[in-house]
Amino acid sequence: MQSTVESAKRFLEKFKPGKWMIEYNNLNLKTPVPSDIDISRSCKLKPIGKLAREIGLLSEEVELYGETKAKVLLSALERLRHRPDGKYVVVTGITPTPLGEGKSTTTIGLVQALGAHLYQNVFACVRQPSQGPTFGIKGTSETGPWFNLHLTGDIHAITAANNLVAAAIDARIFHELTQTDKVGLNGVRKFSDIQIRRLKRLGIEKTDPTTLTDEEINRFARLDIDPETITWQRVLDTNDRFLRKITIGQAPTEKGHTRTAQFDISVASEIMAVLALTTSLEDMRERLGKMVVASSKKGEPVSAEDLGVSGALTVLMKDAIKPNLMQTLEGTPVFVHAGPFANIAHGNSSILADRIALKLVGPEGFVVTEAGFGADIGMEKFFNIKCRYSGLRPHVVVLVATVRALKMHGGGPTVTAGLPLPKAYIEENLELVEKGFSNLKKQIENARMFGIPVVVAVNAFKTDTEAELDLISRLSREHGAFDAVKCTHWAEGGKGALALAQAVQRAAQAPSSFQLLYDLKVVEDKIRIIAQKIYGADDIELLPEAQHKAEVYTKQGFGNLPICMAKTHLSLSHNPEQKGVPTGFILPIRDIRASVGAGFLYPLVGTMSTMPGLPTRPCFYDIDLDPETEQVNGLF
Repeated sequence: MQSTVESAKRFLEKFKPGKWMIEYNNLNLKTPVPSDIDISRSCKLKPIGKLAREIGLLSEEVELYGETKAKVLLSALERLRHRPDGKYVVVTGITPTPLGEGKSTTTIGLVQALGAHLYQNVFACVRQPSQGPTFGIKGTSETGPWFNLHLTGDIHAITAANNLVAAAIDARIFHELTQTDKVGLNGVRKFSDIQIRRLKRLGIEKTDPTTLTDEEINRFARLDIDPETITWQRVLDTNDRFLRKITIGQAPTEKGHTRTAQFDISVASEIMAVLALTTSLEDMRERLGKMVVASSKKGEPVSAEDLGVSGALTVLMKDAIKPNLMQTLEGTPVFVHAGPFANIAHGNSSILADRIALKLVGPEGFVVTEAGFGADIGMEKFFNIKCRYSGLRPHVVVLVATVRALKMHGGGPTVTAGLPLPKAYIEENLELVEKGFSNLKKQIENARMFGIPVVVAVNAFKTDTEAELDLISRLSREHGAFDAVKCTHWAEGGKGALALAQAVQRAAQAPSSFQLLYDLKVVEDKIRIIAQKIYGADDIELLPEAQHKAEVYTKQGFGNLPICMAKTHLSLSHNPEQKGVPTGFILPIRDIRASVGAGFLYPLVGTMSTMPGLPTRPCFYDIDLDPETEQVNGLF
């Protein structure tokens, strides 16, 4: 009788007014679970145009990129602007092992459970992976090869735009050093719109080049950039340690104008952050123009707008601003958009993808987004940066934990990517799990600090015992979690996340009082609040360069921006070897950089690098192409 009642409830839920009429894919579950590559090759995806229609997008709002991916135009957001938003869920995790604890698979499993099994309108919003980890140590994420490589070319557009700025900086310095002020105006009959903008910022209300005085020509033609203050770096979406410090300008044509520079990874670039945090095409144009690349010799900030490059950047980024529509194995919709790293950037997918998704699902639906790495990293930035700019207020935090990670934090042997797990991780050890719970407890506290109910998703592996899983769930509920449930979505898809989905539904109805962690006043105070409240530090230490930058940015008017900490994701402290909940440490801030266009300051903690390196045994060893079938091998 009970099963009949439940079936009737599901039938009624499926055909409620406002519900999408989606054709879901039934998974053929197998034991043992096939490899990721076999699963990917066996699944039959529906045409992406069909999915777009099923979720209420108009044909003119969708640009197809082949059969299984598409871009969604921002006009969809304008059309749906009066529709109430759905429920907003963020997936985060405990401090991970180097292997990761399954936030991405939990995100996908949760939306499949809510959609294909509970018949809710639901969207996943995730980041696009960088090629750096794909070819490096971490490998690929939860789907097929083009998700992990080019997709629709967004990261390539970001790389091109970023490096155009870098080229413009050095060319401008070179020409100012080797030419007279009037060379740039010789033969020019009228100014471009961007040049007129610069004239107006200088207080020069003229549009005819022939009417400028010598003093006005000098002010217009010279940015007088101090090379020692250049903060803008070239980028590449490849892990390449030998580009961490380079010398540029060594060709004889550059006449000895060399300088030391570096490459960062593309997903750590400010333009990636701009893409993720922008709210419209107009807003993106403004943010790109505001990006500060250096200071003049008078100490004034020099922006991309001053370089005259912001219009060209917007053209390069005009397609990248449109979210990418894909689908899960069970046929639920996913937006893949933007991909900033969480340890060296703010680590969240785009505001625009979330906003469009929230309108499409409607007031009864759910949007599930993922914040990178642990709650101390990606979740903190999700709240204090992303939600601050979007104005969106989340309803539920899903906090992913594993037996493996708790054992590591409890004092277990070192976990190394690419090596077999030590014996302690595959045999029952309740004492180790309970000791390691301290990290999960701290991350629950971190999430609750923002006033949002927390559901712990205990991501189960085949070597975990029921006693270990039950212990984590019980301790989580005892220490403030709204609920804690075992999940088996990796093996069972949406079916394995049903209990999680139901807990999220209940938590979304619970009272909440969302609040940000800090106000936007003193730079040092904001850093200290994050360090003490989120990481558990005793205090911070601003090293001389960081102290100087804090003073410079405050003087330039940027001191009121939120903070984006660049810190290791492997520990709550700055030392990746310190597991559990470290205490008694001082957090060293060696430098502070400004992403003014994106809208944050980012302190560099300890020895954090913005360009990863390749490991001894990189993942690209496994990747190849079958020339007869054109089938990609090894991208899993």
